Amino acid sequence: MAITLVIVLLVIGSLLLHYFSVWWFTPLASNWSSIDFTVDITVWITGVVFVLVNLFLAFAIFRFRSRPGHKAHYEPENKKLEGWLVALTSVGIAAMLAPGLYVWAQFVQPPEHATEVEAFGQQWHWRFRLPGADGQLGKVDTALISEQNPLGIVPSDPAGTDDVIILSKELVLELDQPVKMLLRSADVLHNFTVPQFRVKMDLVPGMVSTLWFTPTQTGQFDVLCEELCGSGHFAMRSKVVVKAGSEYQQWLAQQQTFGQSQTVAEADIRLGQAQYQLCAACHGAAGEGNQQMHAPALAGQSRWYLRRQLLHYQQGIRGSAEGDQFGAQMAAMANTVADPAMLNHLLAYIASLPPATTKTTDGDVQRGQKLYRSCASCHGAAAGGSYAMNAPKLAGVDAWYLQRQLNYFKQRVRGSHPDDFYGAQMSLIAQSLQSEQDIADVVAYISSLQP
Repeated sequence: MAITLVIVLLVIGSLLLHYFSVWWFTPLASNWSSIDFTVDITVWITGVVFVLVNLFLAFAIFRFRSRPGHKAHYEPENKKLEGWLVALTSVGIAAMLAPGLYVWAQFVQPPEHATEVEAFGQQWHWRFRLPGADGQLGKVDTALISEQNPLGIVPSDPAGTDDVIILSKELVLELDQPVKMLLRSADVLHNFTVPQFRVKMDLVPGMVSTLWFTPTQTGQFDVLCEELCGSGHFAMRSKVVVKAGSEYQQWLAQQQTFGQSQTVAEADIRLGQAQYQLCAACHGAAGEGNQQMHAPALAGQSRWYLRRQLLHYQQGIRGSAEGDQFGAQMAAMANTVADPAMLNHLLAYIASLPPATTKTTDGDVQRGQKLYRSCASCHGAAAGGSYAMNAPKLAGVDAWYLQRQLNYFKQRVRGSHPDDFYGAQMSLIAQSLQSEQDIADVVAYISSLQP
């Protein structure tokens, strides 16, 4: 009797959990309502079968329970019953599979007038590429990926010159315009998913996979990686913003093409040295840093990272958070090199300075080495940084500055701005350092790694 009651309560509980559940689909924002319909069919069929089978099981246990004077009847097979079960099961499976196959046939055949957009996955971030005026995307080769050419576009292919390069975390698409996504990976298996669009497809290294959809609602939607791609997988996120025609065209006109990105003015170190005299007041004449002025060492740091941080200061992404008083000071100074040419000169001069050396700090270096293992996935085993991972060099960075920034990341002083995508990733990673001792130990280990 008890097991009968448990089974009935299991059925009732399952129905209530489904009815009152918060785990529903996100609101649909694309043309794929047919995908929702196929899922609904599957849920209804499996749900009805689940209820009927379990209620029959409960009935059979109760009806044919052991009682004095009753003897079980042994019947090894029943061809009539088996026939009905095979027929009903076949109908149920066909009812679930047929709609899915029909929708899949549509899913793999994008409209001829669909706009091709490339999503490029790399541990652990997204980049995007749109066709230029010629309506074609140029050829690519992952062997060509570099700081100057992050998508590996073949420079000799004229079709790639006007390709629109989106290196930020935000992709803008046009409302009601079909989009064919070309999915490409630089390293490992990733997955492109936008829950509101009902699309999901793997990015397989060495090949280009595709999917298509038509955005039907304006707004901002999450791009997720739903394939375990390494220790930073959980932070591999981006955004899709859908805008109406005029707004979309205005945004598109402001984006940089591949050809424009390859045109870099030659930097003048002498002009950069003159500009650096303003920075030297805090960061030191040789870029060695000054703790008393709360200014970290600049010498030896990657040029691309310094550029990104100065731009973030200029754009208010850094230095605007509550509690970041030193960042606010730096934001004012960063605006003195708002001119791109002058910024190039300054970065060229800083790059010419010999790397700074750091002093070892108090902390358990051996324990810090163990804690650093998760950091090494991005920053490298020797803390040399990695452009491919968007991870700056840590070796040679002042210990006091590393400690302060790790605490800032933990407290969301850094990484809280909606446009600070990589800062948000680092803020999540920093939570793994649960105590001040953890921070002290990992910083002690990093300080032992000289550049």
